[in-house]
Amino acid sequence: MLSGENSTRPVGEGGCRRRRRDGARTAFLAVTVGWLALIVVAALTAQWLPIPEPDVGGFGVAKHPFGTRLLGTDQLGRDMLSRLVYGARMSLLIAAASIAMAMTLGLAFGLSAGYLRGKIDILVTATADVTLAFPGLVLLLVVSALLGPSPRNLIMTITILLTPTFIRLTRASTISVAQREFVIAAKGSGARDVRIAIREILPNVIPTLTAFALATTARVFILEGSLSFLGLGIQPPTPAWGSMIEAGRSRLVTAPHIVLIPAMALFVTVLAFNTLADMHRDAGRSSGLVG
Repeated sequence: MLSGENSTRPVGEGGCRRRRRDGARTAFLAVTVGWLALIVVAALTAQWLPIPEPDVGGFGVAKHPFGTRLLGTDQLGRDMLSRLVYGARMSLLIAAASIAMAMTLGLAFGLSAGYLRGKIDILVTATADVTLAFPGLVLLLVVSALLGPSPRNLIMTITILLTPTFIRLTRASTISVAQREFVIAAKGSGARDVRIAIREILPNVIPTLTAFALATTARVFILEGSLSFLGLGIQPPTPAWGSMIEAGRSRLVTAPHIVLIPAMALFVTVLAFNTLADMHRDAGRSSGLVG
């Protein structure tokens, strides 16, 4: 009797631990998705929110949060909440545009290289490898110095940096999927290469690229914030989280919220995108979609 009780206790305790772990994981995912949803909705609806324009001052210099303004004011008397929301809009715009273009190019070239192989594969892979060998930050700095810092130039440069990785990831996934039975059966039935690539291979490649795109979004936020901090990204008075951090350094002792608020927003957003990417990847692996 005692041995039976002892043998069942670890199973019960293990089940409780798993339930607690799953519950904590679910709660963390809810917080992650909630934060990202808040950022996205606020950025998209900024002009309809009850906040002033981000470049309008006159609210008192470096006022602390939870006073007359919810998140206080910056060193020029501008509303911190407004600048945070509009800064998120700019970061999301740059991330969405650059990743969408890089993912589209990566799918087109990666599918062609991975499925057709031969000379096309050699040419595409070699081009991607050469681009990956070039230091990304150096390219960003060069483009910003030569063409000037602007959202368009930033999107163009980040797209160039991200495309080779999407190409290689798409190619590797395509080669793996192309060896599966349903693709071989489609070939045997006489289906055209374009139909096989779009109908059979592409749906199995997308989940892997989606997980990578989420993680890459975090990387783009860091790149854009770093360049804005250095003065080579989004230029004032247009709000950007990186430039907000840099501008508040002179008042770090007397008004630390000017630096801490955008820094914490950047940190939590990057963490949320990375967490969502990891969970998406794990879900894909458990369902057999992501290799």
